[in-house]
Amino acid sequence: MAEYLGTSSPRGVGSVMARHGAATSWWRVLRADGSVVPDLRERAMEHYRREGTPLRGTRVDLSRARWDGR
Repeated sequence: MAEYLGTSSPRGVGSVMARHGAATSWWRVLRADGSVVPDLRERAMEHYRREGTPLRGTRVDLSRARWDGR
């Protein structure tokens, strides 16, 4: 999301999530290594499996799952 917003700031992503979190796919906001916040991991994994997101253990395989925004 940071790249799509044109920022490298986690605060920018946090601001969007605070304002529009319920209307966003929050589980798609990942750390740079493809992991999700530990407290949300189980719920996020349910979404990943349902969507068929490429995984490497408990992380999203970013090289295969990357979205270019188009």
